[in-house]
Amino acid sequence: MPNMAHSKSYLAFDFGAESGRVILAHLHLGILKIEEVHRFQNEPVEYGGSLHWDAPRLWFEVRKALTCVEHLDLAGIGVDAWGVDYALLGERGELLQNPYHYRDRRTQGIMEEVFRKVPREEIYQATGIQFMPINTLYQLFAAQRETPTILAAARQLLTIPDLFNYWLTGNAVCEFTNATTTQLVDPFRRSWATDLMQKIGVRPELPAPIVEPGTIIGTLLPSVAQNSTLARTPVIAPACHDTGSAVAAITARDDTAFLSSGTWSLIGTELDAPIVTPQALKLNFTNEGGVNGTTRLLKNVMGLWMLRGCRNYWSTKGQSADYRGLVELAGREPAFKHLVDPDDECFLRTANMPAAVDDFCRKTNQPAPSSPGAYARCVMESLALKYRQVLRSLEQLCGKRIEQIRVIGGGSKNRLLNQFTADATGKRVLAGPAEATALGNIAIQILATGDASSLQEVRAVVDRSFPTEVFEPLETDKWERQTERFEQYCEITYA
Repeated sequence: MPNMAHSKSYLAFDFGAESGRVILAHLHLGILKIEEVHRFQNEPVEYGGSLHWDAPRLWFEVRKALTCVEHLDLAGIGVDAWGVDYALLGERGELLQNPYHYRDRRTQGIMEEVFRKVPREEIYQATGIQFMPINTLYQLFAAQRETPTILAAARQLLTIPDLFNYWLTGNAVCEFTNATTTQLVDPFRRSWATDLMQKIGVRPELPAPIVEPGTIIGTLLPSVAQNSTLARTPVIAPACHDTGSAVAAITARDDTAFLSSGTWSLIGTELDAPIVTPQALKLNFTNEGGVNGTTRLLKNVMGLWMLRGCRNYWSTKGQSADYRGLVELAGREPAFKHLVDPDDECFLRTANMPAAVDDFCRKTNQPAPSSPGAYARCVMESLALKYRQVLRSLEQLCGKRIEQIRVIGGGSKNRLLNQFTADATGKRVLAGPAEATALGNIAIQILATGDASSLQEVRAVVDRSFPTEVFEPLETDKWERQTERFEQYCEITYA
């Protein structure tokens, strides 16, 4: 059994769609304590008619964060980030272009073009991944048409967290959990689906080799460590997909589902093997890679992006609205006046989220919201009803009843949405930890360095260090009566 009496320190880089955070963790006597040492904005840039991530700026922030801890002796460094987006490296390892943002419009209508080359059933059988136009598969297919010269010049493809691991260590690999979000990985062999790649025109040698979470990728390059105490610090691949890291921090299997709540909501459960069946295809569920040989069977829901979109639009009009204030206002609004399908594509890329909500309400013969609080309540009630819908499908696929939901991520601090989720689903909600992504990143580092002997042990460390808040279902009958109406608005189809 590893000795937890001595203190160890770990650093987690957690890149989100809105901001990045750098979390320093100290493990002592089996208790984990964390502190935020750096935070920075992550804002996309638009040029040439396309939307991109500002990767060099993010790298500047990584270097800046390292100067904040250069006096420490770290046991490990880990990076996690969002999925589906990718970076292309040239013959000298240089970044050929700023990575495209998954909300860029080049993938509109592209899935249908891909299906004319490879049937959707064949793609699902090969990958077990949910069909979404933002997936890397469709982004690369669009790149063949729009930027073929750049794609041809590329010598290596990395996902976003892999890019930063490469810049930190000089070693180019693709970590498994994030690689699965490309819809180009065989979930059973846990390797690139090369036959599928050839059929859609992607060179099988383009993506870097896949490594499992917990792999020590290398040590900090001398140019990055700059002769500080950080020299020779191991850089460890956690679950480099942010949701993979969040789920690594908790136990969500058997009768427990996870709900990773943030810009996206990801609802699912942890399994020992993928479920790639006609029913899973029909319900459009995804089998994303997990840690220690596991699979995360889940479905993506649009999430709090809708609330963020409203706030962003109002800020352009000089109206400020913070999340806490919006939640408070939503609690005072009458129930169920406006419901929308969060997964309708009209909400994916819009620059005017309130107008998109208005249009959906008009299309479904509902009154449009008339105040910020009404928009916020509309989003949160709609999300809760969507969660109910997805959980029912999850129970069908797994053949078991879900008794409780573990809500993790920043959205776990939204107490009104937590209660709505309990009420709509009729299931107990355990909320927290809010920092699950960084904690899961750190948990796998602890496991990789031998300071815990099993995934169960390191999850127990997180549980005793960060207690949860419980929400019991109330007034479930009122939510039950809205189900049929909501499902009519969704017009359940599977993209």
